[in-house]
Amino acid sequence: MSRSVAPLVLMVSLLAFAGCGSQHGPQGPGPGHGAQRGGMDGMGPMEHGGRGGRHGGMQGGMPGNMQQRMQGSMAVASLTPTQGHEVRGLVMFHQMPGHVMVHARITGLKPGAEHGFHVHETGSCASSDGSSAGGHFNPDGKPHGAQDAAHHAGDMPSLKADARGVADQKFMLTGPSVQAGAASVVGRAVIVHALPDDFTTQPTGNSGDRIACGVIAGH
Repeated sequence: MSRSVAPLVLMVSLLAFAGCGSQHGPQGPGPGHGAQRGGMDGMGPMEHGGRGGRHGGMQGGMPGNMQQRMQGSMAVASLTPTQGHEVRGLVMFHQMPGHVMVHARITGLKPGAEHGFHVHETGSCASSDGSSAGGHFNPDGKPHGAQDAAHHAGDMPSLKADARGVADQKFMLTGPSVQAGAASVVGRAVIVHALPDDFTTQPTGNSGDRIACGVIAGH
């Protein structure tokens, strides 16, 4: 009797253990989602914990085909200053249906000032003045302008620095994409300018010197 009971007890124990694992498995996205929100609200956690939360927390509960669809849905640019400036930051691009959501957190700006902010066509920040990034990203050959008018795919709202010289902004872009294609911002560069964008002067908006640059990388 004891020989027949022992295997049965072992089987029940294994099933209970597996059931416990399955109860915790779907919880994986919870921490990942929390880390992603932290990144969007505070930027710092997104750079490290956010990616870990998205990939580490979510992959355990996602089938392979869903993981493939998620690839290329986000891109990030880490900004470093050009010569003579102290501007740094992180810019995240999230692909949404029909548009791209952008979250930028930039430090070292002139307190209380506005700064032109664009995606440029060449993904290079090799030059000391940011000129290696080329002109505005404009695959459709449109004029420079604001989001509610004809505009370059790389035209973005100006950054508005607070009293500490920090800009923390979220906005929507129509025209560019994070996914592969002619309108993709991946492999391009983000440029912060010294002056506000007037959204009128062609083709640059009279935004002045380039004070920070970062290449956009897909994730």
